[in-house]
Amino acid sequence: MYFHRTTIGPVDLAFTDRHGGVSGVPFDSLNLAIEGDDSPEACAENLRLVLDDFAPGDLLADLHQVHGNRVVVAADGAAPRCDADGLVTGRAGVVLMVRAADCVPVLFADPGAGLIGAAHCGRLGLAGGVIPVALARLRDLGAVDVSAWVGPHVCGACYEVPADLQAEVGAVEPASVATTSWGTPSLDLGAGVRAQLEREGVTVVDVSRCTRESVDLYSYRRDGRDAGRLAGLIRIRP
Repeated sequence: MYFHRTTIGPVDLAFTDRHGGVSGVPFDSLNLAIEGDDSPEACAENLRLVLDDFAPGDLLADLHQVHGNRVVVAADGAAPRCDADGLVTGRAGVVLMVRAADCVPVLFADPGAGLIGAAHCGRLGLAGGVIPVALARLRDLGAVDVSAWVGPHVCGACYEVPADLQAEVGAVEPASVATTSWGTPSLDLGAGVRAQLEREGVTVVDVSRCTRESVDLYSYRRDGRDAGRLAGLIRIRP
C-alpha cells in the first residue's frame, strides 16, 4: 500500500504504491484516480482502504488538479474539490492528498508550527511556480522551519520532450534540463523541484523513485490511459 511512510512529531505522511487495492487489470490494484477508465466504485473503495489505514476518522481534502500554481487553504476537510494543485492547513484531523502518475508529489511540514501542505508539480507547475507559491502560503500561515518530501516521479533519463519545450522550461528552471538515457532532450522534474525548494531554504527529503522504471508505481508515460494514480498524503494527528 505504501511506497514510503513516516512520522515527524505530530505529522504523518506517506506516498502510496499500486498494491493492496481492489481495481482489476490494467489498473491493479490501488488506483486512487478520480477520472479515467477504471471503475469509480473500485477507486472509491481504494480510497476508503487507504484513509482507513492512514488516518481513520479524519476528513479528506483533495483537489481537481489542473497543472497550475493555485494553492488553497484546506480549512474545511471534505469540502468539494476545487481546481488547484496545492493545499495547506494548520488543522488537525484533515488529510491533504495530491495524486500523480509521473508528476512530482511534494509534501510539506513545519511540525513546530503545526502546519502542513501538499503539491502536485508537473512540467507546467514547475514552470508556473507551484512550489514557491505553496511555500508562500505556508509562511503566510506562520511556517518558519519547513521540510519537504519529494515523492515518486518520472526521472530525467526517461522524460523525453522536444528540444523547444526543454528550452522553454529550462529558461525558468535550469536545473530541470536533462538528457534521456538514449541521448535525447528531456526534463528532470525532480531536480527542478529540489532546486526550487533549496533556494527557498527548505530541508529536502528525497524519497523518490522513477515511476516509469518501477512496475510497483503508476506511470502515464509507460502505460498511457491504463495508468492509475498514486497519492501523497499528509496530516496532523488529532
